[in-house]
Amino acid sequence: MSIASGAMQKTILALVALSLAAPATAQESGQGSRGLSATADRALAGDSIAWDFVEGITTEVGPRQAGTEAEKRGRDWAVQWLRDRGFENVADEPFEMQTWVPGDNHRAEVVSPFPQPLVVQPLGGTASTGQEGITAEVVEFETVADLAAAPDGSLAGKIAYISHSMTPTQDGSQYGFAGPARWVGSGIAASKGALATIIKSVGTDKHRNPHTGGAGFPDGVAPTPAGALSIPDALNLERMFDRANGRPIVVKLTLTPRNLGTTTSGNVVGEIIGRDPSLPPVLIACHIDSWWNGTGAIDDGAGCGIVAAAALHVQSTGRPLRTIRVLMAGAEETGLWGSKAYSAAHIDEKIGVGLESDFGADRIWQIRTNFGQSNPELAKRLATAVARFGVSTTPSPARGGADINISRDQGGAILDLRQDGTRYFDLHHTPDDTLAQIDPTQLRQNVAVWTQVVGILANEPNSIQQGPIKGE
Repeated sequence: MSIASGAMQKTILALVALSLAAPATAQESGQGSRGLSATADRALAGDSIAWDFVEGITTEVGPRQAGTEAEKRGRDWAVQWLRDRGFENVADEPFEMQTWVPGDNHRAEVVSPFPQPLVVQPLGGTASTGQEGITAEVVEFETVADLAAAPDGSLAGKIAYISHSMTPTQDGSQYGFAGPARWVGSGIAASKGALATIIKSVGTDKHRNPHTGGAGFPDGVAPTPAGALSIPDALNLERMFDRANGRPIVVKLTLTPRNLGTTTSGNVVGEIIGRDPSLPPVLIACHIDSWWNGTGAIDDGAGCGIVAAAALHVQSTGRPLRTIRVLMAGAEETGLWGSKAYSAAHIDEKIGVGLESDFGADRIWQIRTNFGQSNPELAKRLATAVARFGVSTTPSPARGGADINISRDQGGAILDLRQDGTRYFDLHHTPDDTLAQIDPTQLRQNVAVWTQVVGILANEPNSIQQGPIKGE
């Protein structure tokens, strides 16, 4: 859907009315707290900055596969966008990476006993079958655990098929359950002797759109061809196994990805300079790259638009105490290359607090921090400030997004603004990752919450440090 449901629109509008009528909470502190609240409310009612970013980059650049010329055009576009809107210290910080591209011949077909085509996409980091493809018997595994239990050598000359049973959840937790089918499945299958691997796409939709994503292989195990079937095709293959009556399922698989070797990617950065350079900055992150098969709207053009819009809205209330640093990381999808490179390059520069937007554009429903014990007053103030936007809190500690490795490497303060993931894995890493899937109303709610939170953090005079985490 590209617009909010009637119920969601009524809820958001009600929250706008409530927040505009209510005075700023007495617990807010820092420069222009009342102005900050009013600015966040205006963002909820009519922000266009985030939409401008994601509409622009998806229209003028489109897909931004990591390490390629298309990603470079995306970085150039983002650099200019930040400069045009007054960000300072804007730069594209280069780093080297190993670059994989998908090729252009992706086909699968059941040869016997039920001949028909299947829809497939290659997985990142996997090998080519060659243009001629490979034809082999397929062995079915319901779970990764079942595959791991297969005897060594038992898959020699065969193709492994790995299933799962992922379901939609608000917090996206089923990704951790189903994800290993993609993350490690092909590596395990290769270690058992498999020629290739196909998996049920790690997603929750019923469209004939495969979900791509990165796959990994253990040390000493050479990458093999691997692809994801669309969920309807995977379910069809499973029905074939059920009625084959012991006959082998034979599939011809053609995947032609290539490794380009070392290429250059980069991290786009820009700042709103704070009044006190002695205070560590607030780092707000996203990633600029995307997979080739969509336009990178929800993953993660929207996230970059959200964080940049929040920084500009905070600036509109007056120069913040701390610098706000925007990081649009490169090459996240194929191995967190940009996040790692940024941490390595800046590890000696203390970050005050890190937070990232990389879970689409649907509404934020929860806030969590890792400094609830070390700075309970600040954590409570943040939770109180965003409650009017329909955001709850939790004692569970924040873990942070993929592109704020530097905050984890420094053992620093982290904050999560958790977005509703109920439909995220319908779209994730598919051709449906497009601007049409972004709900403008929910996008504005994100910007409003981020504006409120970043504004409070950027005007916090005291240390924002990670506290002890229960159980660790």
